[in-house]
This record gives sequence, C-alpha cells and structure tokens, in this order.
Amino acid sequence: MRAAVLGSPVEHSLSPVLHGAAYEALGIAGEWSYGRHECREDGLLPFLRGCGPEWAGLSLTMPLKKAALDAADAADDASREVGASNTLVFREGRRLAYNTDVYGIGEALREAGAGAPRTAAVLGGGATAASAVAALRRLGAASVTVLARDPARAEGVRLAGERAGIAVELAPLAELERHIDVDLVASTLPSGAADPWADTVAASGAAVFDVVYSPWPTVLGRAAAEAGRTVVGGFPMLLHQAAAQVELMTGAERAPVERMRRAGEAELARRAEKAAAERA
Repeated sequence: MRAAVLGSPVEHSLSPVLHGAAYEALGIAGEWSYGRHECREDGLLPFLRGCGPEWAGLSLTMPLKKAALDAADAADDASREVGASNTLVFREGRRLAYNTDVYGIGEALREAGAGAPRTAAVLGGGATAASAVAALRRLGAASVTVLARDPARAEGVRLAGERAGIAVELAPLAELERHIDVDLVASTLPSGAADPWADTVAASGAAVFDVVYSPWPTVLGRAAAEAGRTVVGGFPMLLHQAAAQVELMTGAERAPVERMRRAGEAELARRAEKAAAERA
C-alpha cells in the first residue's frame, strides 16, 4: 500500500520519517511505503484522480488543507469545524477527510501539562489557528482571542470558533500586549514571525505553544523557557497528528508513538547538526 505527504514546499517535511518509523514498528514496512510529492492547489485533483487502489491515504500540508476538504466525499467533525483537512483516507472508492491537527495540538498540550487552559490567545489567522481554536474548545477553554496582522483576514478563524462552539474575539497582532492576560499563548505564525513578541509573551506568565518545530527552540520558545514558563514546541503536535494518520490509514489500533518520536527527534538532531556545520 502507498501513502504520501503532499504540499508546497514539501521537501523538508518530517512526515516520511514519522510514518516510515511507524511502518517499521508495525511490521508492515515491506508492504507499505510513504513518499512526498510537491503539489499546489491546482494539482491536487489531478493527483487524486491518479490514485489507484494501491493508495491508502494522503497527508496534506499547506497550501492544500482547504482544497483537501473540498475534494472529499465525507469529512469528520474537526474538518467541518475548522474548514480544512490535513488527511485524506481512501476507502471503498470514497475520499474521507480528517483533521488530525486538532487532535495533535490537544495531545501536545496535555503531554506537557498545559491541557486545561480556560483562556487563550492565538497568534495568526490561518488554518492552523483555526485548528488551535477547535483544539482549545475540546480542552475546555471558555474564550479565545485571535491576534492577526490583519484581523479582517482571520474571519475564517472566528467562524471556525463559532462552528466549534467557542467565542472568538479578533484583534490586531500589534495590540498583543492588551490581550495576553491568559492561561496559554499559542503561536501559529511561521518561523521568525513571532520573534518581535517573544519578550512580551514571556513576561505575561502564560504557558506558550509554538507550532514551529525546526529550528528549535525558536526565539519565542527560548524566551518563555528562560522566564520559567511551560513551553510546548511544534514537534509533539506533528508527532501526534501523524500517529492519528497512521491509525486512520493502516487500521492499526494504536500507532507506535514512542518509536515515531525517537525517529523524529533523531532526524531533527541530524538536520540541526548539518545546519550548524554549514554555518561553520
């Protein structure tokens, strides 16, 4: 059977390492393979039409998460709430969409002891921010403020909160200091984009979740850790969402999370060493 991750850019995706480690641990590496394919939105449907019965499913990264939901025959609750999917499973000729990012965020926060925030601020206004809002609702959060450079462009996140059943306030990222008297600050911004706000967030007293996993620690993660805050990086989210994908695609009752964790951490360490050598 075949599976793969699609997106653009996708060259540095850690998903093949995580899924490959799972296949090895489950004893199916000889029958299953997991690849990566560069694919933009206009290429998704042609790719899907070319998937024969040997295909079990796909992991979707940016910019394909909304297109994946649109291409599905059915979707889980998380996908419908968020308005985006990161997983397609092929079953009996149908494309089934799932959003395992929501699960991954929740598991990452629980694992770190930050799984019960009542209030939160989410930095960013895209699909991952919407997944964070849905995850926070599942963890029992009562309210969320979403801080985006242009709040008007984060309307989709507010609607995701409405569908998930949690009140979402939109505010400009420039006004962050007024909105971080909260239990948790979750940054869904791309690498480096949260740097200007690192000291302000670290001083707030909130636990910090940063979806960036490489390079780690980020400026935000380091500042929060030095201030004694609970800090959760992006790798645990990536790990747990991939574990859920493995279970959905293979039918395994339980993904080998610790084997996947060790493989992912080893690959990230290898990449960090390579980057350091290139800078030297």
